[in-house]
Amino acid sequence: MTEAGDASTLGRFLTLADTAEILNVTVAEVLELVRSSELPAIQVGAGGPWRVERVVLESYIEARYEESRRLGLWLQSDFSNIPELSAGRVLRADE
Repeated sequence: MTEAGDASTLGRFLTLADTAEILNVTVAEVLELVRSSELPAIQVGAGGPWRVERVVLESYIEARYEESRRLGLWLQSDFSNIPELSAGRVLRADE
């Protein structure tokens, strides 16, 4: 693959090298993602090469963006304090 923009010309399945180039990581890192089942892939033949379906890779990337967005929101939050949870009133244990 020469450019990330050429992804649509690669066809349905990507090699681990193509996947690594798109993700800007090493082939070993992609293989670890595949082996850990974090990135679904198929192995062609018995002991053959791994292939990642292009739409699966796109879904994986979208999921990582969503995970990053949620983590950012979580880190920005200031854990709700008592007045926020009680509409501004301070609640006592006997209430």
